[in-house]
Amino acid sequence: MKKLVATVLGVALVASVATSAPWGKKKAKGKTTGGKVLNIAVWNDEFPARFEKYYKSKVPAGVKVNFIQTPNQGNAYQNKLDEALLAQNSAAADEKIDMFLVEADYALKYVDTPYTLDVVKDIGLTKADLANQFKYTKDIMTDSKGVLKGVSWQACPAGFIYRRSIAKAVLGTDDPAKVQEALSNWDKFDSVAAKAKAKGYFMLSGFDDAFRVFSDNVKTKWVVGNKIKVDPMIQRWVDMTKTYTDKGYNNKANLWSAESFQGAKKDGKVFGYFGPAWFIDFCLAPNTLDDPAKGNVVGNGSYGDWAFCKGPMGFSWGGTWICGAAGSDNVDLIKDIMLTLTCEKDTMVRIATEMGDFTNNAPAMREVAASDYQNPFLGGQNHMAVFIDSADSIDKSCMSMYDQGMTEKLMAAMSDYYNGKVSLDQAWNNFYTSVIELYPNLSK
Repeated sequence: MKKLVATVLGVALVASVATSAPWGKKKAKGKTTGGKVLNIAVWNDEFPARFEKYYKSKVPAGVKVNFIQTPNQGNAYQNKLDEALLAQNSAAADEKIDMFLVEADYALKYVDTPYTLDVVKDIGLTKADLANQFKYTKDIMTDSKGVLKGVSWQACPAGFIYRRSIAKAVLGTDDPAKVQEALSNWDKFDSVAAKAKAKGYFMLSGFDDAFRVFSDNVKTKWVVGNKIKVDPMIQRWVDMTKTYTDKGYNNKANLWSAESFQGAKKDGKVFGYFGPAWFIDFCLAPNTLDDPAKGNVVGNGSYGDWAFCKGPMGFSWGGTWICGAAGSDNVDLIKDIMLTLTCEKDTMVRIATEMGDFTNNAPAMREVAASDYQNPFLGGQNHMAVFIDSADSIDKSCMSMYDQGMTEKLMAAMSDYYNGKVSLDQAWNNFYTSVIELYPNLSK
């Protein structure tokens, strides 16, 4: 039933592009001022933490900020958001969604709908305000008519986060430049994986660690004319992961599992993890601590025993965008939040140096990369310079509204193959079956 509801709501959102339902013939832009409650839909505390630190003091007197937090698991966040947006037209003023956040994997689901406000014409940011944001972060949130529907405080170029002590044991060095030289293509990466195995280490934690490197370098969208397409880069990930599993180069963990992060503990044996800045500080670092109560201090578990390099291929992963919801009565406040948290250089520098994000402002990032900034988790490394070239070259032209569902179903189907429960052919059949169940409009 939950799958059916999610599918119906998703189709309703997409269909609303043509019908403009439930707004009628004109899109409801909302009122600019007057709201006493600012409702913001989120799935975790990443944005609320940045809002609290960098914007809360600017909230007008008499306005209550209400974060409506629903976990991402099981599509719960999107389901609840969809229900709220579909009811937006009839909701009481203080119960309407004013802002909501979306991730890259499903951003397009909301971009081409009347539920998102035009950042320029409706909200009021200017092209000059947005000029220093990385192009791909705007491309993702631009609809089919060229209208920008959301902005982000972060850009998400990614690389390889490796354990310094293990690098020394396997390669004889933990220097990022030298480690990068040793891992600069997949043949070299495979060679180091064999060396790591010989010394009792896993190159990667599990099945899904390298997936985003390959999926971000595809040349074909998952869906073309309602037909499911599997890009050769996806096939390459499947082949590599099966090889790594059979040879013991990974520990057979699934992404986000306790087993995956166990490999990052002080006594863990995982050489490294692929990820962007948000993964480094928001996901990996907390899982390296022996005693969370002591906080992020060098020597607490493996905290500080890490470093960062580009790895075999440039890629990006994820991102979070802020959208203004049509029907909001707080458009002026939304504008100021977007301006402060995604456009102002000084704020972008602070978020980068204090929170570890690679922020969505090229001059700010060049300033941080050239500064004496040090990331304590990465052993004092200033890793921002590694990100800059990647951020300028990110291409998201192969994104689609199906990316999240395809990724989740593929990982689940191939996990059985990697574990030897099914053949490769059966795994692909299971993938197609589960995807078509989720998206009945598609075919093999």
